[in-house]
Amino acid sequence: MHERAPAFGGVDGRAYSVGTFVDEMPDAQGRYGAALLFVRWSDAGDRPVGHLETEYLASGATPAEALAPLLALTVHELKQHLDRCIERERRA
Repeated sequence: MHERAPAFGGVDGRAYSVGTFVDEMPDAQGRYGAALLFVRWSDAGDRPVGHLETEYLASGATPAEALAPLLALTVHELKQHLDRCIERERRA
């Protein structure tokens, strides 16, 4: 029905979709890190034009354990993380 990926607006007025990222290999302590990846969409919504990433937000002994807290985030919490990433990019 729509011509772009499902998205929500950031404080910069741009459309973003969100995904998760989990390390492929554990760190020196045997922990996997997990973070959020926000894809920024073109004004037309037809293609990605950039991305933002959070720092690691969770870790676990397995990728699934690290990912679980991120999958439990509410849309409101995801939006807060996105807006912090946008503000961090603006300051850089």
